[in-house]
Amino acid sequence: MALFETNNPTLSQKIFDRSLHAEAELQGTMSVRGTINKFGFLMVMVIAGAAFTWQQIYSGQPQSATAYMFGGLIGGLVVALAISFKPNWATYLAPIYGILEGLCLGAISAIINQAMQKKYPGIVLQAVGLTFGVAIAMFLLYNFRIIKVTEKLKGVIMSATLGIALFYGIVFILRLFHVDVPFMNWDNAGFLGIGISLFVVAVAALNLLLDFDRIEQGAAMGAPKYMEWYSAFGLLVTIVWLYIEILKLLTRLANSRN
Repeated sequence: MALFETNNPTLSQKIFDRSLHAEAELQGTMSVRGTINKFGFLMVMVIAGAAFTWQQIYSGQPQSATAYMFGGLIGGLVVALAISFKPNWATYLAPIYGILEGLCLGAISAIINQAMQKKYPGIVLQAVGLTFGVAIAMFLLYNFRIIKVTEKLKGVIMSATLGIALFYGIVFILRLFHVDVPFMNWDNAGFLGIGISLFVVAVAALNLLLDFDRIEQGAAMGAPKYMEWYSAFGLLVTIVWLYIEILKLLTRLANSRN
């Protein structure tokens, strides 16, 4: 049974299946509450890292913050790949990923916050609030089965996410060859750019439904205890993506008013 079909590459059925019987008896089994607790800890790590680079920007050290930002971006990618291939390493590497991701997000957020100070004061605070608001709303929709995670819904969300990934990849490659795609710039205020942002935010939010479903069913199937860390890490990946897309959307909406 395809219990863990999800477009989140960090969380897949194969990884859960491989881990179900190998170590569950030795380590104990994962639980939903344990996963939530570990996700909360990872969020603390993200906030700590973000606070550091945010302070760097506002204390007049943009070059240092930029170095930390790229270090966090590259380091976070390497750690994420390591966890994806070795889920049992998540116990040790997930907190490191949280800190690295925080370093990157803090710098990006501070730069955007300064750039939008006149047009949209408090944009970062609103983006954070909206991110958690959307996450809570999606959890309630899932928890009360208002939206049921059917195989058809999984397929639609996975296809949409794959399409977004391919599109972003093409844009990235074009920019490597100095081919600009104006409607993908953060400061683009056109209807196309805003429309794309709205679509991506919606898909990112729907990914949370798949994450919640995977966590719940992983606990029901008795996945090993370390999968709590792995699942919390995967949920963090989705939350970070959602935050970045909401921040981008708010930036474009603010620019559209001028």
